[in-house]
Amino acid sequence: MFESLVTEDLKTPADEAAVPALVPGLAESWSVSPDGLVYTFNLRQGVEFTDGTAFDAAAVDYNIRRMWDTEAPQYDIRAAGQTVFLWQHLDDIQIVDPLTVQLILSEPFSPFLRVMAQGGSGSTGMISPTALKTYGDDIADHPVGTGPFVFEERIRGQRVSLVRNENYWGKKAELDRVVFRPIPDAAARIASIRNKETDIIAVPSPDSVANLKDAGFQVVEAAPPHSWYLTPNMNEEPMKDHRVRLAISLAIDREGLAEYILRDTVTPAASVQAPANPGYEEHPENFRHDPELARELLAEAGYADGFTTTLETSVDGSGQIMPVPMAQYIQQNLAEVGITVNLKTYEWISYISHYNSGLKPGVGMAQMSWGMSTPFWLYITTSSDLASPAGPNAGRYSNPVLDAAMDKAIGASNEDEANKHWLQANAVASEDLALIPIVNDKSPYIVSPQVEGFALANEEWYDLTEVSLNHD
Repeated sequence: MFESLVTEDLKTPADEAAVPALVPGLAESWSVSPDGLVYTFNLRQGVEFTDGTAFDAAAVDYNIRRMWDTEAPQYDIRAAGQTVFLWQHLDDIQIVDPLTVQLILSEPFSPFLRVMAQGGSGSTGMISPTALKTYGDDIADHPVGTGPFVFEERIRGQRVSLVRNENYWGKKAELDRVVFRPIPDAAARIASIRNKETDIIAVPSPDSVANLKDAGFQVVEAAPPHSWYLTPNMNEEPMKDHRVRLAISLAIDREGLAEYILRDTVTPAASVQAPANPGYEEHPENFRHDPELARELLAEAGYADGFTTTLETSVDGSGQIMPVPMAQYIQQNLAEVGITVNLKTYEWISYISHYNSGLKPGVGMAQMSWGMSTPFWLYITTSSDLASPAGPNAGRYSNPVLDAAMDKAIGASNEDEANKHWLQANAVASEDLALIPIVNDKSPYIVSPQVEGFALANEEWYDLTEVSLNHD
């Protein structure tokens, strides 16, 4: 439904591109000044929001000020909170002419374009200013964008329906309607596609994948920038000690988890940074399975008899794979080295709100699944400047060495220089265990044989414009 100025190529499948290329979205082209401070976007002509409002530089200005300008009447603190990491260096917006807008930064910010292209939390998809003025806080029930699909209906807990945008500025979607259904139970998802009630399902139960493939269903997977990880609470005494964090990491049998619980629908993690971005590099030394060394480290840290802690997790949710069985497996692994883990579970919507408010006293760790196709994700999750409640660093990790490396990457004048510093930052974070990565999801989708044109790029989302159904 929504589009941003810059987007990613989601039509090229994962095996053809390790990182999706940046491509024009609502901006048909852009340029960056030599000092990296001025981004000039040339907007597409003749684009309209689906309520008939013109998409132009004024609409861009309205949307961005809603997320950034505290003095603007449309400023929304919730939208700002979701995008604070993107606009933190924005100094001014200039409307050059109706189809040209400039974003002026106070200092260079090398990930700017890539972060602008991200979806999910922090999306910069453009919303109709008319709709925002009309519906205000109820905009979520009346979404109006410029995309290839138009909102039709939402019945909470049952479905969201979209229809094809017949006035779309680009190539019109093949499908005339798309229906998204929440089906939390994996067995019910499997039954729905077998019974032809759905055409595509996400997060199949790992045990079902091989059988579904044998039955003629397509299994489409990728290597998206997705990490399922533990966030240590750096305000809790045991977790402050690097030896304890390392012991926890070494106690976890990632290969066993990937093989026996998740049936190879994931890969064991070997780096704090999520894959499918240029700052990713494996550092397997801290992520191997070595329970004997884990016990030695705990004894050295003063916990020869172990300790008791609490691990919080969701029971389901976006990108969560199988959070409770995974947490139980980790619970068993840690028990083998003397760490008693009490599990505390939440429904996803409650959990994400709870997690984002920062880990509470008495909680040793919480799990999360996230990642981006920009290395800037590491900054979002570990920067001292974004420690909760000021940002998404829920464990309140702080490391001046890591901060310095990330600041150099962010302020670099070119991509090669930035990536060099991101690799250094990843090495620091992986050594110090700013986060404890467990597995990287292959993001398998089960696709009906009659579906054509469904491709997965190495990203957390997909493009449905070229998908069609063959009813022959």
